[in-house]
Amino acid sequence: MTPSDPWRNPRPAPTLDEVRYRVPPKSIIPAWLRAWWPAMLWSGVIFAASTDTFSSGHTAGVFAAILHWFAPSLSETAFETIHFFIRKSAHLAEYFIFYLLLYRGIRGARIGWHWSWAFAAWFIAAAYAALDEIHQSFVASRTASARDSLLDSAGAFVALLVLFLIHRLRRRPTS
Repeated sequence: MTPSDPWRNPRPAPTLDEVRYRVPPKSIIPAWLRAWWPAMLWSGVIFAASTDTFSSGHTAGVFAAILHWFAPSLSETAFETIHFFIRKSAHLAEYFIFYLLLYRGIRGARIGWHWSWAFAAWFIAAAYAALDEIHQSFVASRTASARDSLLDSAGAFVALLVLFLIHRLRRRPTS
C-alpha cells in the first residue's frame, strides 16, 4: 500500500472456508420442521401402536412364537407374565424416546439445558399419553388405562432425568 492509496485495505479478502461457518446454509425445509419432524413421526408410531394391530391378543401370537423358540418348555403362566412385562416396557420405551424427540423439537437450534424446555416436553408427552389412552377407549380390542398413561408419563420423566444428568455431566469441567 502506498501513502497515496489510504482507502485500500491491507488485509486480503477472507477465503470461503473462513466465512462458511458464519453463514448458515439455506434450506428449503423450514428450521421448525427440521426440529419437529422426528417427534411428529414418532407420535404417528405411537398412534399406530394404539390400534387393534398391536393389541394384546395380536402381539401374544408373535411373542409366543419367539419365546417358545428360545424356551420350548415355557408355561402359559410364565408366558403371560413375560408378555405383560414386554408390553409395559414398551410403554416406558416409546415415551422415553418421544420425550427426547419433543425436547429436541422445543430446543430447536439452541444448545444447552433449560428447565422450561424440559417440563414443556414432559407436559406434551404426558398430555399425548392421556390422549392416547382416550384413543384406545374407542378401539374394540383395546382398553383405556390410567395406569398405562401414568407409565407413559413415567417413561418421559425418566428421559427428562437422563437428559438432565447428561447435560450436567457435560457442563462439569474435566480435570
